[in-house]
Amino acid sequence: MFSTFEWMVAMRYLRTRRQEGFISIIAWFSLLGIALGVATLIIVMSVMNGFRQELLTRILGINGHLSIYGTENSIRDYDRISMKVRRVKGVLSVTPMIEGQVMASANGRASGVLVKGMSPNHLLNRPIIADNIQYGSLKDFKGTNSVLIGTRLATKLNLNVGDKITLISPKGNITVFGTVPRLRMYKITGLFNVGMHEYDSSFIFMPLVAAQKYFKLPSAVNYLDVKISDPDNVRSKTLDIQRVLGGKVRFFNWKQSNSSFFNAIEVERNVMFLILTLIILVAAFNIISSLIMLVKDKSRDIAILRTMGATKAMIMRIFFLSGASVGIIGTTMGFVLGIAFVQNIETIRQWIEQLTGTNVFAAEIYFLSQLPAKINPGEIVTVVLMGLGLTFLATLYPSWKAARLDPVDALRYE
Repeated sequence: MFSTFEWMVAMRYLRTRRQEGFISIIAWFSLLGIALGVATLIIVMSVMNGFRQELLTRILGINGHLSIYGTENSIRDYDRISMKVRRVKGVLSVTPMIEGQVMASANGRASGVLVKGMSPNHLLNRPIIADNIQYGSLKDFKGTNSVLIGTRLATKLNLNVGDKITLISPKGNITVFGTVPRLRMYKITGLFNVGMHEYDSSFIFMPLVAAQKYFKLPSAVNYLDVKISDPDNVRSKTLDIQRVLGGKVRFFNWKQSNSSFFNAIEVERNVMFLILTLIILVAAFNIISSLIMLVKDKSRDIAILRTMGATKAMIMRIFFLSGASVGIIGTTMGFVLGIAFVQNIETIRQWIEQLTGTNVFAAEIYFLSQLPAKINPGEIVTVVLMGLGLTFLATLYPSWKAARLDPVDALRYE
């Protein structure tokens, strides 16, 4: 498509000469702008994808995809209902749950927590908890006197495995003197760390029989926690379960409970993509300006080439190659830089924090204890093609302008 002569002349125009120094500087800035734009887009999109994926994995690891509530505050015949739901095609598990807000107290400190009561067997089937026990074990998670707490909550209350923690429920016992808050001490049998600040600092897991006793729900649960094979198809699966159970229950799925959160992430992701695309666009305009000045500076050379037999198409291809080379090199550099940064992003974060002494990625703010990144090959291809496409488009007008230059006029004014 391109001859050796066209390549030779195009590469010659890219090399710096003293009188063309300013044009060359603009070209270098264009190359740097494209590289930074492509790299930044890859990094930001990967971090946003990783952030969404990590949050989704942890949220759906702790909580189910679908919650089934009774018409009252509790479900008494939960074993029968659980059996019916398990028979629905696509349902992986059904976990009877008790949930309640309490105050946890120890060593003169207190913190609001969310207690989740579930059977030990069901807890073992939740890898995000069972595989992330940092201290202690699940062997003693049984009976009516044991709990699991998060490592950050343990740090906050200065607790360890084997210590006692006091749970205080606002829904206390009614006496002749009024309502007295319900207090009970439990032994800590293990500390978990799922890597999500909200869960590690405010969740307590309790055996189902202990939760039934503490919350005064004998032979009952608050709701059924359902996991299905296709979480994205939760609405359709809800209809299947509703047909089996009838109208005596209420449903609440993970999309309803987290819709505002994930919608906010998606909006932020799209806005960041548009904003960062402007970096590449600005660099593309720099290519246009540098090529226009190059065409002006090389008008005599163009005239000589035309008189020696070069066609308009050859002149156009020469200047197209000059501009496109900047875009190709810049996009390639940005791609390599972006991928390398994403693959080592957690190491880079730790290095920056050690160097500056500041907390770059606060778990309290961003929910996660590590900076996540997930490369989406489709998005990477889109970013690279966009970078190449914008730079190729930027070279068309200057190349066309060079091809239309009249050799007679160019030599006359020289």
